[in-house]
Amino acid sequence: MIYFIYYASFIVVLPGILFALICQILVSTRFKKYSRVQSASQWTANEMSDMLLEKQGIRSVEIRRIGGSLTDNYNPSTDVLSLSESVYSGTDIASLGVAAHECGHAVQKHTGSFLLTLRSILVPVTNIGSRLAVPVAAVGVLLSFFVKNPNTADVIIAIGIALYSLSTLFALVTLPVEFDASRRAMRMLAETGVMNDDELRKTRKVLTAAAMTYVASLLVSLLYLLRFILIVGSAKSRRRD
Repeated sequence: MIYFIYYASFIVVLPGILFALICQILVSTRFKKYSRVQSASQWTANEMSDMLLEKQGIRSVEIRRIGGSLTDNYNPSTDVLSLSESVYSGTDIASLGVAAHECGHAVQKHTGSFLLTLRSILVPVTNIGSRLAVPVAAVGVLLSFFVKNPNTADVIIAIGIALYSLSTLFALVTLPVEFDASRRAMRMLAETGVMNDDELRKTRKVLTAAAMTYVASLLVSLLYLLRFILIVGSAKSRRRD
């Protein structure tokens, strides 16, 4: 029975996986489409990033070029903004939009964003929790077969589920952080005149598509959590049979 639940539970996460795939295709398609649209300002993404941060009074951020495509990121612990090969020297509105979004994260860090700080704290905690969740829950299930008092096993199982849910909490916190970074990016692009209204409209489409991938990540994480609970619950119920 447990094996049936294990494999059948993939049906639970399938909608989330399909939605995530659609979102990934959408962001890739939109980036590719608008990477062909050159900005009237002709700023390169790295030069624009330096200018946007300068306007915000931020001069400590190091801007680097990194390999890959759409691997752009900002690391708040090192204060390094990394732009991918396809973005770093780009003058198209897709590249400028992506770079501005990462600048938004840098502004979050330097203005003391609570959610960004919380997400940074959750990174190591979530990594540890994801490694321990399954073994801890498995120990709880095994104990439920051998101990007379089920409360001990139930507590351990609950701890395993709580550890597993940390990844869902991380995805939940990440969502407003990413939306806020895009909001800050659009505002900076408009205030500095880097883009005109038509370019801003197109850039918003790129950033909205990117934001939807984080919505998909949260959905997938929630569904995997549900699947985990179903599997653990099914294994635990065998003790009562």
